[in-house]
Amino acid sequence: MTEHATARDGVLSRRAFGGGVLALGGAVMIGAVPGAAAAAGPGTATRRTTLQRGSAERAGLLPDHLDRLVTDAETFLAPSPTHPWYAGAVLLAGRGGTVALHRPIGSAVRYSAYDEKTDTGIELPPGEQLPMTEDTVFDLASVSKLFTSILAVQQIERGTLELEAKVTAYLPEFGGGGKQDITVRHLLTHTSGFRSWIPLYREPTREGKLRLLWNEVPANAPGSTYLYSDLNLISLQLILEEITGHGLEVLLHDEITAPLGMHRTRFNPPLSWRPDIAATEDARRPWSGLDRGMVWGEVHDENAYSLGGVAGHAGVFSRAWDLAILARTLLNGGAYGRARILSPESVDLMFTDFNTAFPGDEHGLGFELYQHWYMGAMATPRTAGHTGFTGTSLVLDPTTDAFLIVLGNSVHPVRSWRSGSAPRVAAANHLARAVPVRPARGRAAWFSGMASATTATLTLPQVPGAARLECALWWDTEPHADPVALETSADGGTTWRPVPFTTGGGTAHPTGTVGGWSGRVWHTVSAPLPGTDSLLRWRYTTDQRYVGRGVYVDGVRLLDAAGRPVFDEARPADGARIEANGWARSAD
Repeated sequence: MTEHATARDGVLSRRAFGGGVLALGGAVMIGAVPGAAAAAGPGTATRRTTLQRGSAERAGLLPDHLDRLVTDAETFLAPSPTHPWYAGAVLLAGRGGTVALHRPIGSAVRYSAYDEKTDTGIELPPGEQLPMTEDTVFDLASVSKLFTSILAVQQIERGTLELEAKVTAYLPEFGGGGKQDITVRHLLTHTSGFRSWIPLYREPTREGKLRLLWNEVPANAPGSTYLYSDLNLISLQLILEEITGHGLEVLLHDEITAPLGMHRTRFNPPLSWRPDIAATEDARRPWSGLDRGMVWGEVHDENAYSLGGVAGHAGVFSRAWDLAILARTLLNGGAYGRARILSPESVDLMFTDFNTAFPGDEHGLGFELYQHWYMGAMATPRTAGHTGFTGTSLVLDPTTDAFLIVLGNSVHPVRSWRSGSAPRVAAANHLARAVPVRPARGRAAWFSGMASATTATLTLPQVPGAARLECALWWDTEPHADPVALETSADGGTTWRPVPFTTGGGTAHPTGTVGGWSGRVWHTVSAPLPGTDSLLRWRYTTDQRYVGRGVYVDGVRLLDAAGRPVFDEARPADGARIEANGWARSAD
């Protein structure tokens, strides 16, 4: 099952909601990231941080925004807008070595069936329903792909698998249907040309399923198009099993979960786990490919189910704490405590965009990058993550050392009840806001807020003799969608035109606008003014879809031609003359 695009699921492609790409997106950034929280990014070899529960303050997070994360998540237990987005969820958020939020909400098991005639869920008696707990285990669906990808990168690191090698070097039968030029890298970055999926479950035998894969004709030439496909990771599974001589379930245990102590992560959970597992869907035709009834404790994905529950694209079950360990391991550069599963250089490959030819579809080896449609304001060119069709998601932001896990049973009782990724985006926005931005000068800076579909303006008064603007600017916005503009008006604010400016060491912005990701650092702005008695303003406009962390302005000064300040917001009388519409003073 893919959350990207399947016509039979009746949902829009996940990419239909994607944003643009920033020019920095293709850069290989190794080691510490500018503006990173306290420590370094995943390229640091010495970090072996382990997790502890702690307060928001200990994590360097703002507690009010974590509280709002939970409050907002609970609203999606109600009609959103017609049906609940999920029956329940487990939320986990942290930064550094501190898990500051770990909260279950709603139900793990609520319904016995789905009534398609009335479009209602048939609820179990109250005594048979099961609440979510911190340790509820979820069918991760496509988040499973991350484990397969990590196992592949381990083999690349050991020299038993080559990134640029053709798949046929390991699976000669794979070359049928014109697939002879597909490489391992194409599989890991979804640029193989495979269509999104095929119904392998219709073939009763493993041999028949493999024959479908061997004979599959690519929809596109390899390397020519990005098209997310389950077949890429199923093929990768076959390669791994061929070169290691072990099944994927053995590799998962021996190479990842056992070393890291992820004791509640595996394929095919035993029957004893069932009371602790979130139920998924009343799987019946026509919305499902198979008639199975309420799926609970077995993999939801039809193809993975037909493959015995072990597949490269789906089938892993896990809990939030175990995924937090994995997140911390990757943010550490591949190590957790005494265990190391990847080198820092290998983690860097997973967090480096290989798809610079396909703006909007940034992708490392296995990990998606810079996807606002579920990462929300946590998205940066190095933010990595993945989602799963059942309602799961994982987001890692190396620039702030933060991680977010949202595990929901959003197909319970049926897949058609939910659409989009609003709960994921809302949670990510709140965690991003919980990471403070300290003013460049003084105790507070002007903050634009993070509202969508709004225009916020920060207007300076007319000051005779003003010839140049100087200030500090911090921005992180949705690329190519939410501009930050410096503008002037000579007619009292009726019409506005752009003011070119420079930042830092002379970087020119001739259109008077910036946007996207700026490294999460303050930038010094300098702008010559076109007139000595015009109005001047900063304008931040957002669309209806997604937002970044927002915009901050600090240390606003107007200088005369000799460089003397004629307006300085640090002076109370001057600061009081700034007109803020949608902006507010903020210490964080």
